[in-house]
Amino acid sequence: IAIVPGKRTTVESVNLEFSGRITRPEYAQRVQKLRDDWSLRKGQPFINGDWNRAKATLLDDVSTRDFLLARMTSSRADIDADNAAAHLHVTIDSGPQVRMGELNTQGLKRVPETLIDRYVRYNVGAAFDQNRLDQWQQDLQSTAFFRGAFVSLQEPPSQNDQPTDPISDRARGPGSEDAAAAAPAGDPTVSGGMPPPPAQFDSDGEITLPVQVRVVEAPPKRFSASIGVDDEAGVRVESVYRQNVVFGQPVTMETGFGVDRLRQRAFMDILLPPSERGYRDSVGILADRSDIQGLEVTRYALGATRTQERKGAGDSRVEYETRYGVLLAQDHVKIDGGDSYTLPTITTTAEWLRRDVDNKYDPREGNLISVGGGVGVTLDTGEPYTRLRLRGQKWWPIGKWDVLTVRGEVGRVWSNGDVQVPDDFGFRTGGARSIRGYRYQSIGVHRDNAVVGAPTLLVGSIEYDHYFDERWGMGVFVDAGDAAESFGDMKMSVGYGVGARVRTPAGPLFLDVAYGQRERDLRLHFSLGIAF
Repeated sequence: IAIVPGKRTTVESVNLEFSGRITRPEYAQRVQKLRDDWSLRKGQPFINGDWNRAKATLLDDVSTRDFLLARMTSSRADIDADNAAAHLHVTIDSGPQVRMGELNTQGLKRVPETLIDRYVRYNVGAAFDQNRLDQWQQDLQSTAFFRGAFVSLQEPPSQNDQPTDPISDRARGPGSEDAAAAAPAGDPTVSGGMPPPPAQFDSDGEITLPVQVRVVEAPPKRFSASIGVDDEAGVRVESVYRQNVVFGQPVTMETGFGVDRLRQRAFMDILLPPSERGYRDSVGILADRSDIQGLEVTRYALGATRTQERKGAGDSRVEYETRYGVLLAQDHVKIDGGDSYTLPTITTTAEWLRRDVDNKYDPREGNLISVGGGVGVTLDTGEPYTRLRLRGQKWWPIGKWDVLTVRGEVGRVWSNGDVQVPDDFGFRTGGARSIRGYRYQSIGVHRDNAVVGAPTLLVGSIEYDHYFDERWGMGVFVDAGDAAESFGDMKMSVGYGVGARVRTPAGPLFLDVAYGQRERDLRLHFSLGIAF
């Protein structure tokens, strides 16, 4: 058997026709853009897959805004075998303009309907926009109250006026090549095909369809516990209880505790549902005790935070995070071999982070930048204090699997004279995620037998990780830095070493052996996730 392929068929002409409401003058620019965006152009090879994708994209572009009931009424590719030419013809009937009607909600049991109203906001009669429905669905799914959420428009009533089911996500989903209910015969790969409008609706008119929200509530209560091991803190035990809907209100309560050798804490937070702009607000109380490097701090605090995550414009992979907080705290501080005192403070903080990486949990290429600051005042003496901190990290891919990364951190605290500032406002460093080769937070200002927070911080690191395959690897690194009374007083603590690397779904696992040059000692460190 011999097969002679012959001359390759190319597109000779494209004829796109439209009917229905979209032919009105107010949509002329949109129709022109649809023609301009047609992907299978004259001169390109005629490939059946490209032909089907072009039609699917065209119908999706029409039906995702204003014209949900758009359908393809004609689709034909005339092949001139003698000249290896394809003449393409497509006709789209936009149907009537679709407007959004009343809101109907199904599936609520414990969650109040006011939570749905918090996200699904529109004026009855507003023009249909699939992007808005998708955003509402994403917002509902991002809360802790639902395992699933589906937002769609209800199908128009049939001629006998019997109610019908909502238009399914499968039927309207972009690119769903098996959902061509209204596609011409023999053309099953047209996506988004809708049932044709009932005869009583004018294709050149308008139709209002109810917005249908269907939800599946998440379990109202959840309890979790975990146990882990840290190279400095030893065995760590944590437990969290979470409850959705508190006293009939759409809020989440989280309470729990964590215990290890260095720190013990208990907390309770009330988390409000995300706002329409993506803000996540919470208020909480905290009891915390830590004993690290001779500095024992017992804190009782009341605080509130607001966080927001958003993506860059368009298809950018850049992500931004902002965090604002206010904390009213009472600290009882005991310095080993020195003073004990009580420190009441109120502190406001803000942090901005920009993330541009190829993988959030295990990056090989990209960068992270974070700027944080805070202002506070001691409530007993009225003395103010301020802090500024800048962090950054950069990754470069080397070869097929290897990675080179550098990170840096600089910080400064301003206060008057000997004013005491909260422990977490000063700077201490050392340990697995900062300067390896030294004990956790062992680098700072020495006071009696303790290490306390310093007014200045400077840390830098460079690391090269070589992977033998997609999972297993090894790394070499050099860390250096100090936390001191001033930048001029700094004496760099240098640590360097080697370690094993294991890629996991939660990020890379590091097992490092590092030599601390200042202490002239080897230390073992292990951590999970990136150091930033």
